[in-house]
Amino acid sequence: MQSVTEDHRVTTFELFFDLVFVFAVTQLTAYMADAHTAAGIVQATLLLALFWWSWSAYAWLGNQAHAGIGTVRAGMVVAMVAVFILALATPEAWHDAPGGLNGPVVLTVAYIVVRSAHMAVYLMAARGDAGLRRQLLVNTIPLMSGVVLLVIGVAVGGTGQTVLWACALAADWGATYLTSRGGGGWRINSRTHWVERHGNVIILALGESVVAVGTGARAQPISWTLLTGAVLGILIATTMWWLYFDVSIEAAEKSLGRRSGSDLVNVVIKAYTYGHFVLIAGIVVVAFGVEEALAHAGDPHGSGAFNAGALSFGAATYVCGFAAFWFALERKLVWSRIIAAAALVAAWPLLAATRPLADIAIVLAILAALVAVEVRARARLK
Repeated sequence: MQSVTEDHRVTTFELFFDLVFVFAVTQLTAYMADAHTAAGIVQATLLLALFWWSWSAYAWLGNQAHAGIGTVRAGMVVAMVAVFILALATPEAWHDAPGGLNGPVVLTVAYIVVRSAHMAVYLMAARGDAGLRRQLLVNTIPLMSGVVLLVIGVAVGGTGQTVLWACALAADWGATYLTSRGGGGWRINSRTHWVERHGNVIILALGESVVAVGTGARAQPISWTLLTGAVLGILIATTMWWLYFDVSIEAAEKSLGRRSGSDLVNVVIKAYTYGHFVLIAGIVVVAFGVEEALAHAGDPHGSGAFNAGALSFGAATYVCGFAAFWFALERKLVWSRIIAAAALVAAWPLLAATRPLADIAIVLAILAALVAVEVRARARLK
């Protein structure tokens, strides 16, 4: 296997690999729309965590060994197929449809294949690095614990499945974090690859928020109301892009450039492996909120607490993710982001009482104000 060096960039095969996650995110927004309950959002978040943990595992692998060559490529092809099957089974994750295979079982088996293929290939890529191999073997414990709880959850079903799957993720994520304190035996071979890889997945998630605008609008006749809502929805996606790529990514690259060894690994684990999940979750929930708002753009009554909450709390989660991301990098609180997140949460009752189009406009105004504040702050530092 060809090891990765500091100047390594994201390969075209990794971009191809990421395409299955676009479909997965699309399935998750559709799942939330179909469920249309708080429980549905919780379940979709748990499924998103399974997808994210799978994607993140292969991001670490691609930073260790060249993803487009030999055994690594073969393992990632297996994972691509398994992730696609996992996404296909998403609508039946909790409620198996009559006829055919058992949906929850198919989903769980596909996830096990994804993680098993990753572990096998990563162990081969770590040959000659005793510390990394030891870390991987230690991590089989939380992996197996999580898998057991997932399987039991499928057998139990219903609310019990939700609780057990949440416990499975808590066990896997929590134990992995504890065993990785101080950097563990993990390696970051290329800062450039790492930042670029995570930037790409943010772009893919934002792409779903653009698709959500079209999905919400497709059942409506073309009108000035619909066109206005579509423009506002695209502008929300643009502000989210702006906050990540124009405001934060350059500073993040500089921060990682000042670090090395276990300090670099420790920061990357907190800011990217765990921190970026919050950003992705926020994008997905905002996409759902925009889709619902566009689907009811012409309604004369208020959005209601559920639809308004998706927009306000989804955007607040995204902004909070930024605050946590920067705190993990530099141990600094960015008060503009914290205040913006609080404003988005505080706006929830107003959004619930106003029309869907006004909801999008209010959320956009808060995000745009945050962009303006941060761009101005960055200009003063130059």
